[in-house]
Amino acid sequence: MKTKRILLGSMAAMLVLPSFLVTAASDESNAEENNIGQQDGSLSYKDEVIYAALQATGEQDEMYVVNNFEVTEAGEIVDYGSYDSLKNLTNLDEIEQADNKIIFTAPEGKYYYQGNMDDVPLPWNIDVSYWLDDKAITPDELAGKDGHVEIKIETSANEQVDDVFFNNYLLQISLTLDPTVFTNMEAKDGMVANAGKNKQITFTVMPEKNGNLSLEADVVDFELQGIDIKAVPSSMSIDSPDMEDMTGDMASLTDAIAKINDGVSDLNGGVTDLNDGVWSLRNGSSEFNDGISDINGSSSELIEASAAIKNALKEMSTSLENSDEMELSGLEKLVGGLSEMATGLNETATGLDSLRDNYIAAYQGLDQAMAAIPSYEITDKEIESLPTSGADQEEVVDQLVETYKAAQTAKGTYTQAKEAFDAVGPSLSNTSTGFAELEKNLTTMVDELTSSIAGMDVSESLGQLQEGLSQLSTNYEEFHVGLGSYTDGVGQLAHSYSQLHDGIVDVSVGTSELEDGVGELAEGTTELEESTSNLPDEMQEEIDQMIADFENSDFEPVSFVSPSNNDKINNVQFIIKTESIEKEEQEETEEQPKQEKGFWERLMDLFK
Repeated sequence: MKTKRILLGSMAAMLVLPSFLVTAASDESNAEENNIGQQDGSLSYKDEVIYAALQATGEQDEMYVVNNFEVTEAGEIVDYGSYDSLKNLTNLDEIEQADNKIIFTAPEGKYYYQGNMDDVPLPWNIDVSYWLDDKAITPDELAGKDGHVEIKIETSANEQVDDVFFNNYLLQISLTLDPTVFTNMEAKDGMVANAGKNKQITFTVMPEKNGNLSLEADVVDFELQGIDIKAVPSSMSIDSPDMEDMTGDMASLTDAIAKINDGVSDLNGGVTDLNDGVWSLRNGSSEFNDGISDINGSSSELIEASAAIKNALKEMSTSLENSDEMELSGLEKLVGGLSEMATGLNETATGLDSLRDNYIAAYQGLDQAMAAIPSYEITDKEIESLPTSGADQEEVVDQLVETYKAAQTAKGTYTQAKEAFDAVGPSLSNTSTGFAELEKNLTTMVDELTSSIAGMDVSESLGQLQEGLSQLSTNYEEFHVGLGSYTDGVGQLAHSYSQLHDGIVDVSVGTSELEDGVGELAEGTTELEESTSNLPDEMQEEIDQMIADFENSDFEPVSFVSPSNNDKINNVQFIIKTESIEKEEQEETEEQPKQEKGFWERLMDLFK
C-alpha cells in the first residue's frame, strides 16, 4: 500500500508560557536560516495564530495575531506587518514598529509577541442567524426563551482578502450544547460527540466550498456558549487504500456483465429464430385457413350436386318402376345420362383426391410447426422471478410472458382440435372412394347396357335395370346423408381453425414485439459491457484523483500579516469565536465598581 506523505495541518492550538499561546506544529524544519530584513539574529521558522472575536451573529469585533518564532541565534530580528498596537509576550523588552517593520531583540529559543489588527477582515464571511419556532429572532431576544430553535451558519469567501486561505483552508465549526437546555438535536452533516457533560456538534467546511450549516433543537431557557471556528490548512496524511479486493470485485462484475451480454446476445438470436419460425407458422396457417375455408365454401355446392345425383337416381328408379315399356331410344338416352353421371362422379373423386393431398400436406406442415412449440410448463413462481433477472420488466419480461402464454394457448387449442384435423384426411379419402365406387358401378352398368342393348329382352333388362337403380338410389341416399355430416364437420373445423389462426397471428405479433424488446435489451447490455469493461482502472484513477484533491500536498503556507514574511512561514491558523448568548443577570442592589479587564482576562474569555 502506497502512503503519500503530506504535511499535517495542526487542528488545535497548544498553549505554552501563558496557557493561551500556540506552539509550532514541528520544531524540526529544513528551511534555510535566512534573516528577515536586516538583522543579526537567525530564525528557523515563524508561525502565525490569528485570533478573532465575533458578535453572536458573525460580525467581526476584534482581531489580534500571536507571532511565534523559533530563534536559532539570539540577536535583533526584523518582522513585517501593519499592527495597531504591539505587546511582547516573552519578556519586558520594547518592540519597535516603523511603518511596516517590527524590530525586536530575541533570545535563542521561543519568542512571542502579539499584534492587534482592528480593521483587517478575515478571509471568510461568517453569518449566524437564529430562528425560534420558524421566526427570525435576534440573539438578545432569544436568550432565556423556550421553543424550537434553529441556528443557521453560512460561510463564504471574503473577496477583500487573498483567496489563498479560502482555497486551501478547511473550517471546523463547533457548538457546545448543554443537554439541560438543548434536547432533540438534529444537525445534518454535523458530527455529534460528548464533551464532558455537554454535547458537541462539529461541522467541517472544505476548501473552496461555501458553508450552509444548520442545527435544530428544542430548548428551555435558551443560552449558548460562543461558537468555535478553527481554520487550518487542509493538507493531511492520507493512505492510499488497498484497492486490490475492490478492483478484483469490479473485475468479477465486468466479467459477469460480459457473460450477461453474451447470454442476452444468445437470447436475441434465439428470439429472432423463434420469431422467424412463428411467422413461417403464421404463413402456413394462413394458407391452411384459406384452404379449409375454401373447402367449407364448396361444401354447399358439393351437397347440392350430391342431392341432384340422389334425386336423379331416385327419379330414374321410380320412372322405370312405373313404366311397363320403354322404347330403345329412351334406353339409349338413359345410358348417355348414366355415362355423364359416371364422368361427373369420376371428376368429383379426382378433385377430392387432390383436395385430400393438399390438405394432408398443409396439415403436416401445421402439425410440425405446432410440435416445435415447447410444451414445458413455466410456473407462476418462475414467471414472478423474471423481473429479478435484470431484464427490462415492461419491454422484455412482460412480452416474453405474454408470448409464452399465447403460444401455449395456441398449442392447447390445436391439441383440442387435432382429432378433427386428423379425421379430415380419412373423410376425404372415404368420400373420394365412395364417389369412385359409384363411378365404377355406373360405368359397369353403362358398359353392360351398351353391349347388350341390341339383342336384349327389353322388359327383362328394364326389370334388372330398375332393380339396380333402386339399389343404387338407396345406397346413394345413405352416402348423401354421410356427405352432409362430413360437410357439417368441415364447417365446424373451419370455424374452430379460424379462431386458432387468430391465436397464431397474436403469437406472431407478440414474438415480433419480443424480438424488438430483446434487441433493445441486447443493445443495452452491449453498451453496459463497453462502459464497464475498464471499470477497475477507472475506479483506481478516480480514487487517486480524489486523494490528490484532498491532500493538497503542494500547498506552501503564506503569511496572513504580510507577504514579506512568506520565506519563513511554517504554519498559519485561525482561531475564531463568537460571543456567548446569556440571560441578563439581575442587577445587584449595590453597584460594584467594574474593573476594566486586562489583556490576559480578555484572552482567557475567548476560551470559556
